Amino acid sequence: MAEMLKGKRILVTGAARGLGRSVAEAAAAEGARLVISDILETELAQTAEALRERGAEVEALVIDQADPASIEAGMARIAEGGALDGLVNNAAIATGVGGETMMDYDMALWDRVMAVNVRGTWLMTRAAVPLLEANGGGRVVNLASDTALWGAPRLMAYVASKGAVISMTRSMARELGERRIGVNAVAPGLTHCEATEYVPQERYDYYTQGRALKREQQPDDVDGTILYLLSDWSTFVTGQVIPINGGFVFN
Repeated sequence: MAEMLKGKRILVTGAARGLGRSVAEAAAAEGARLVISDILETELAQTAEALRERGAEVEALVIDQADPASIEAGMARIAEGGALDGLVNNAAIATGVGGETMMDYDMALWDRVMAVNVRGTWLMTRAAVPLLEANGGGRVVNLASDTALWGAPRLMAYVASKGAVISMTRSMARELGERRIGVNAVAPGLTHCEATEYVPQERYDYYTQGRALKREQQPDDVDGTILYLLSDWSTFVTGQVIPINGGFVFN
């Protein structure tokens, strides 16, 4: 079977570690030419080197999604290498944003989460549109979260930001369809990776027991759906939100 993404140039944000790195590795294995970005410079360089050792074509750029100027400069660099076929909006703040009730939540933290998770997703997509159009269209996959589907408590800013990503996905799909750009979202459950190392084991156990498939979720549980949404197999799929959580939430 041919590689799903052979020759396609794909940008994966937040790819230095965790789910983003897993997606980048899976895309590379399917023949993608990669551009990866993150704010974590050292880890990003390590990921890029590991991918190159596997034979992947990789460009790595430090981009701060909270900073519109950083996004603009990063996309200008990416444009120097040509058009894009796909964008995976994975970069987000997840670590250290939970625990407080809505009555006690810190407003500065709220603003930071919204700047990265919501505004950053919008600005990255907006900046990528001309590069996707240059190839006659393309695919955008936004990373939401199943917390926005069931209303996880004590996680207000993160849940609100991922709910916004779901709503933006649908609006983007309407607006960008005429440009031959498909936009979809995946909504993973609690995934065991570096970004969730702070989560207590009892929280993992709560998720595991609530799933139809009773095990912990790993990053590679999410990769296949994202690859499908980036591939030519899904060119008539847009505006959809796909939960990937072992049946913790049905949609």
